[in-house]
Amino acid sequence: MNDGQGPVTNPITRREFVGTASTLAMGAMIVPRHVLGGPGYQAPSDTLNVAIVGAGGMGMSNWTQLLGENVVAICDVDMPYVERSIAGRLRVRPPTSVPATVPEAERAKWMEERTKAAEKSLLEAQAVERTYLKAAKYADFRQLLDRQKNLDGIVVATPDHLHAVIAERAMRAGKHVYVQKPLAATVHESRVLAKTARELPKIVTQMGNQGHSGEGTRRIRELIQAGIIGKVSEVHVWTDRPVRYWAQGIPRPEVANATNGAAAPAAAPQAALALSDGKPLPVAPPRWNMRTVDNAVLAAMAANPQSPPPGLDWDLYCGPVPPIPYHPAYHPFSWRGWTDFGVGAIGDMGAHLIDQPYWALDLTQPTSVSASSTPWGGPANNPASYPLAMTAEYEYPAVGARGPVKLFWYDGGLMPPRPNFLPDDQTLPRGDGGGGVFIGEKGILIYETYGNNPRVFPASLQEAADRVPKTVPRVDVPHEVNWANACKGKGQASSPFAYAAALNETMLLPIVALRAGQGRKIAYDAAAMTVTNVPEANPFLTRRYRDGWSL
Repeated sequence: MNDGQGPVTNPITRREFVGTASTLAMGAMIVPRHVLGGPGYQAPSDTLNVAIVGAGGMGMSNWTQLLGENVVAICDVDMPYVERSIAGRLRVRPPTSVPATVPEAERAKWMEERTKAAEKSLLEAQAVERTYLKAAKYADFRQLLDRQKNLDGIVVATPDHLHAVIAERAMRAGKHVYVQKPLAATVHESRVLAKTARELPKIVTQMGNQGHSGEGTRRIRELIQAGIIGKVSEVHVWTDRPVRYWAQGIPRPEVANATNGAAAPAAAPQAALALSDGKPLPVAPPRWNMRTVDNAVLAAMAANPQSPPPGLDWDLYCGPVPPIPYHPAYHPFSWRGWTDFGVGAIGDMGAHLIDQPYWALDLTQPTSVSASSTPWGGPANNPASYPLAMTAEYEYPAVGARGPVKLFWYDGGLMPPRPNFLPDDQTLPRGDGGGGVFIGEKGILIYETYGNNPRVFPASLQEAADRVPKTVPRVDVPHEVNWANACKGKGQASSPFAYAAALNETMLLPIVALRAGQGRKIAYDAAAMTVTNVPEANPFLTRRYRDGWSL
């Protein structure tokens, strides 16, 4: 990691990465056309110079989609984490056997498909490695923007708390921006990014809700706008997150004990009890309530190393957040469940699941929101982590010919009740990610994560659905490439901040409602960006920034 004075030099060499001679030879097959020339050649003047800010996680997936552009710089506060991510991708190998659960007739196809997918992933990883080795390296995004003079645009894929701070500064510096979801961590930040985009119309913006570019989301808009299921009065949206991915509802690490080397305190031994005859009774076994569980979590956290690992600039990681002591419970990846750095499950999946009703029904902002949940992690008045599960109810006013709409959100694996019109032999989507269901007068429309696989019920509606023409323009390239093309004047970005900031605001309002109190309904005046009936909720529309980091 650098000393904060300039670009990071390449900290590793090619031979330090995982790889074999054969895989390196295969890697030469995926060099982008703008390097090779010949048929399909893309001239350097038609190639975007891009930096990836936050490159070890989702940023690497975005990077992979942008291999046809010129990735000139990598900016990350933990470059060793980036390198480990690349090395991990280089270990991908085709399967050597087919699971016994795959039917005999499908085994050859299963092997062929997964072999091709593994080979493609490996080739992409090798191309990422090559671009990494030659790219300029930075730890501080501010230095990237000041010193990388050939930069056209940036991808922001950091933890949520840094999205708006980086994006606004980049836009003011004249750079196009692609920002992962959620677009921002607060309603106020969403408004700032929308305002900045309006003031700088030549800057191309995009939120990383890739489902918005997908066929399913566009078909949903067409079907709902065509009235296939009749007037829509309710929409229910759900996700399994954070289940299996990161922890929520847990206390903050008691890292203060690390200063004197002490471990988290053990539970005091239970005193022996006796009846009136004085004979001692057997000691009762430990009582496992939620406090016991919290103590066990704290003890496990205390056993972890609590010094930042080599190469991590923890102060830069905290960025606009008032610094807290490092703990591996925060980084890498697990940051999403902590109130300092993430926006929980709705921040992760709302952009992939609320997007469809928000667009299809031309929603604006709700007039009221209420939310309830399992307990927060830590004190309720100053929580450390988001609840393990939350439900929310939005009320949207009637607009034009569309009547009022209620939208319900469920996370943590919670699901809505089975809707009318759903056949007995069908279930609501419970696959990885989640799904949604529009409730109409004549039927329902269900969809999966990203808007995939939309279906209407009862089945008698399908014939009419099939006749609905495709009127919404299709995006025939990956979401990231759509943004890069728009930066070069080829078409328009699919999910620009003009749309994405309003969607992001809707996504974050249940967090504000939940901070106002369990089940308490907040009345929201979107024009004034104010909660009118619960004044104490208004501070949660924004956040406290460290000096020098505010928008």
